[in-house]
Amino acid sequence: MFSRVMLVVLSLGAVTATAACGSEEPSSASAASPSAVAASPSSAPAALSITDPWVKTAKKGMTAAFGTLVNNSDSDVTVIAGSTPAAPMVELHEVVESKGKMVMRPKKGGFVVPAHGSHVLQPGGDHIMVMDVPSEIKPGSEVPFTLELKGGGTYTFTALGKDFAGAKENYQPGADMGGMDE
Repeated sequence: MFSRVMLVVLSLGAVTATAACGSEEPSSASAASPSAVAASPSSAPAALSITDPWVKTAKKGMTAAFGTLVNNSDSDVTVIAGSTPAAPMVELHEVVESKGKMVMRPKKGGFVVPAHGSHVLQPGGDHIMVMDVPSEIKPGSEVPFTLELKGGGTYTFTALGKDFAGAKENYQPGADMGGMDE
């Protein structure tokens, strides 16, 4: 098991693709920017990567990060936690229906990225919740993230700040979230 975890950690890299949701896509300002920053260099195929990582711009308070996690290994990879120097608190969240309303809540067990598969992080679905953001995340900002993996190891990437109004989410406590409540 330890060697499998080390393989995941040592073979991290980036792939490019796009992820979107709703009828409106985020701005394409990141087309020429790096999709991810590997935790450590390797010539082996990437075990875990993220495509089109981006974070919704915010003045302060709460926001979220999105993209598509891709697993190129023969085993499932589970993301159990996250962190960023841009905020003191990060949680893995999901949006589910509860009592006829869409609600946002922490995702128990984290995000499972199936072997040779992917897991989409998108507005209105699973996402990386960034809380208590002390200063503005502007369009074009580069925000580093570290994801903790079940069994040990981490994966680091950089998300690009983008304006987004597609699903009308408002990541503020108690705010109207376009039908979503925290």
